[in-house]
Amino acid sequence: MGSGMMGGGPGRHDMGMMRLAVHPATVRSGVVSLRVLNTGALTHEVVVLPLRTGQGVGERSTGPDGRVSEAGSPGEVSRSCHAGSGDGITPGSMAWTTLTLPPGRYELVCNLPGHYQAGTYAKFVVTAR
Repeated sequence: MGSGMMGGGPGRHDMGMMRLAVHPATVRSGVVSLRVLNTGALTHEVVVLPLRTGQGVGERSTGPDGRVSEAGSPGEVSRSCHAGSGDGITPGSMAWTTLTLPPGRYELVCNLPGHYQAGTYAKFVVTAR
């Protein structure tokens, strides 16, 4: 991820193009492990956010701080070389988390200031077993 980072909706912001790639983009419900490799030049994170019915990726409003609301998030990956939450995934580092996710549509986002607006988001689908 990063400037040249993880494919979903590439976008543009004053910090340039960014993207978030997810593989596989569809998994079965239950215990899901997310492993994130930051291949970009900036620090990033991945926050898991449920998508409401009719809501698409990249459609969230950002606040004056350039971030989206994390309300309803079941978890995130944001700690270099460790599991769970932290201060971000530094360039060249890997991080991970394990969550229990019900079926649904999710958006994976980098919620560091301006990164969502720059295109750091991707769709993630969890299907019924």
